[in-house]
Amino acid sequence: MTGVWVLVGTVVIATVAGLVWRANQGRVRTVEPSGTPGKTDGGLPADVRAALDPDAHVTLVQLSTTFCAPCRHTRVLLSDLAGRTDGLAHHEIDLTHKPELAGALRVSRTPTTLAVASDGRELLRIGGVPKRDTLLDALRPHLSHP
Repeated sequence: MTGVWVLVGTVVIATVAGLVWRANQGRVRTVEPSGTPGKTDGGLPADVRAALDPDAHVTLVQLSTTFCAPCRHTRVLLSDLAGRTDGLAHHEIDLTHKPELAGALRVSRTPTTLAVASDGRELLRIGGVPKRDTLLDALRPHLSHP
């Protein structure tokens, strides 16, 4: 009988963990103005600063690894979105051989996408594959300049 309870408990814990993971997948997090976790341009690593498009209001910096299947899906989605949206650019950085960059940006999984303003402020952060409409809605206030 104890084995049955252990099995039931394991299934319940796994289900709850799966639901929590799924709820956080592709969620857009707004970065506080204090710069946490991103900072101003001076606080961004050089690789990220180099990725910023000076002609765009916002650059989506995708942090990926070589063998990440969701990263390929994210690349297609973000490059298409950037191609169809004025003031938006997309650049991908491969973290496979840059673990120090992942540490500096506090990235624990790939893909992670940073939405960075032209002045170097991190605006948004998305862990996992973003949801296109949710991301576009979150970016709209940063793309429309008077």
